[in-house]
Amino acid sequence: MSTLNSLSVEDLGSAAQRDRRKRILDATYELAREGGFDAVQMRAVADKAEVALGTLYRYFPSKIHLLVSALAREFERSQKSIATMDAVPGDTAAERVIFVMKRTTRGLQGDPRLTEALTRAFMFADASVATEIHTVGMLLTSMLTQAMRPGAEEPTAEDVAIARVIGDVWLSALVAWVTGRSTAAETGAHLETAVGLLLRD
Repeated sequence: MSTLNSLSVEDLGSAAQRDRRKRILDATYELAREGGFDAVQMRAVADKAEVALGTLYRYFPSKIHLLVSALAREFERSQKSIATMDAVPGDTAAERVIFVMKRTTRGLQGDPRLTEALTRAFMFADASVATEIHTVGMLLTSMLTQAMRPGAEEPTAEDVAIARVIGDVWLSALVAWVTGRSTAAETGAHLETAVGLLLRD
């Protein structure tokens, strides 16, 4: 089994390399929006990003690595968007976490083919994609703990544990929506129930 990981922005020393990685992910988003998971083929991504196929594989060892990295970038964008707000609405930790989750989920559900591609990649990821999966998990945990305790310098161990469970429920709910086992409304209700149980005052 391959243990190669995707090259993150931190791995790239030059502006040209960072731009190349951005073009690759932009091309991935465009293909996924057009045709979902099946439309994201490595050759098609390389052509659209105007990079050699070998170069693409050096940045992302497989289609799954590529799409899970794209999911991480989606969460990064959501985190940055929320960080620009004066304050996350809500008087309790549960209300603030639900706001963050609903805002991010609505953004994903507004682009169903892209979300289908990103979520399926997360479902299919094996141990070779552990680094990329860890990045997604850390971003989710960070978003949720910041909503739970706005302004806190460091989350508590309990905060992190709760956020991880909520993140797992969130991703499971996305899988259910993508595979047609639940509606958008049912997904939202499921998330609210989970958060309410875990963050009771």
